[in-house]
Amino acid sequence: MHYALKASALALTLGFATTASPAWADFWSDAGAKYKGVTLHGVTESTPPSNYIKNVLAPEFEKKTGIKVEIETTSWDQMYDKAIKDMEAKTGIYDMVYIEQDIIYSYLARNFLVDITKTLKDQPDLKAPTYDDANFTSFADYFKDANGDLFGTPMEAFLKTYLYRKDLFDDPKIKEAFKKETGKDLKPATTHEEYTEIAEFFTKYGKDNGMELWGTTAQAHTGHPASWYEFFESIVPTFGVYNWGIDAKNNYAATVEHGGTMNGDKAKAALKYWLHLRDIAPPESTQSTWTETATTFAAGRVAQGLIYGENAAWIASDEAQSKVVGKVGFALPPLEPGVLDDAKAGKGYIGYYDGGAFGVPITSKNKEASLLFLEFIGQNEVQPDWAIAAPRITNKATFDDPKVKEMDTKLGGFYTMLKDEGKLFAGAPPYPFHAQVREATAPIFYDILTGKIAPDEGLDQMAAKAEEELTSLGYRK
Repeated sequence: MHYALKASALALTLGFATTASPAWADFWSDAGAKYKGVTLHGVTESTPPSNYIKNVLAPEFEKKTGIKVEIETTSWDQMYDKAIKDMEAKTGIYDMVYIEQDIIYSYLARNFLVDITKTLKDQPDLKAPTYDDANFTSFADYFKDANGDLFGTPMEAFLKTYLYRKDLFDDPKIKEAFKKETGKDLKPATTHEEYTEIAEFFTKYGKDNGMELWGTTAQAHTGHPASWYEFFESIVPTFGVYNWGIDAKNNYAATVEHGGTMNGDKAKAALKYWLHLRDIAPPESTQSTWTETATTFAAGRVAQGLIYGENAAWIASDEAQSKVVGKVGFALPPLEPGVLDDAKAGKGYIGYYDGGAFGVPITSKNKEASLLFLEFIGQNEVQPDWAIAAPRITNKATFDDPKVKEMDTKLGGFYTMLKDEGKLFAGAPPYPFHAQVREATAPIFYDILTGKIAPDEGLDQMAAKAEEELTSLGYRK
């Protein structure tokens, strides 16, 4: 009797499994049936997370739905150019576009994107049982409108954080030399003064010992927006200047004269600090974007630096690309007094919370099929292997996956920092005029970098130019 009950229970369990599982398994084939043979076209930046979508998730989706997905991976500037031109001209070339966190507000203001929340509500047959936007981390909030509707499925999220070489910082000979020269113990910097001191020491140490070693990275390209972004998103916040120094509540003031802080004392101190680091960084720094600073660090050419998280993890773990695997430590960026308190109180932030999402242009000819793909890549089920292959986390459950926890240990707490300290960082300010102000002020910034304009004078000109552009756009009255 006991055996019979167990057998019956087993049969009942199997019965539930065989009736329940096909409903879940068949959703994708059922939902995709009417779109079978359709080919979706997407454009994105060539990054590890995007390449995983192209090489792994897109083929899996095609197997399940019969819908083919072609992902075009290209450079950052080409990606934007192609996506924006397509949406402006309403040509409908792309069914999916990569949306970086800092440009979403411009896209929303121009009504470029399909409202994912509304569409799935209006067309419940498109809603996958394994998809729920409540599964996303708070990073998803950056891709919502004022009503809380989602316009992009997050596919990467990471911090730009402070990396340092543990092997160098722990080397007894180097520690002794640093102590002798500075009178201090060698440890990751918590202030700008400490960071500068460490950078100067290692640049000198490398020179004195005939080593290809410098004290810091510098994302200081003289003609690429990467340098502008490093300064406004990663450097000035650590000095207490937030939202690019533009006060949206005060008639979008940028100049100190009108109540802004773009050219204030803190911003000017931040610029001088960063330019000095640039001067003692490797020679390639004046042509370095976010890509080159990563390869510089991975080549073992620097002792410390600010590195985007999408690169930080492979630097620390991928022996095929990095010479410093097992030698990398992670820490919060160096800060001025009061900045950490501002961040904890929600009055500021200590650095950049970067990432992006996939959205569907209003002009897509295959909106419903595209939304199915966005749901597919947003499922909890596909996240762990993605997080291992291309370190990024967009879903809360991913942090607790055993494989991800193992990887976190290997990386020295990289994911733990994202989970626990991510709230101290912030994405770009919610400015629809993001690209216009950047483009208006960047030429002046490049002139500062090449020495054509003195730093203080240059920031004065940039703040004035920002206000001029904001007035022209109708934001500043």
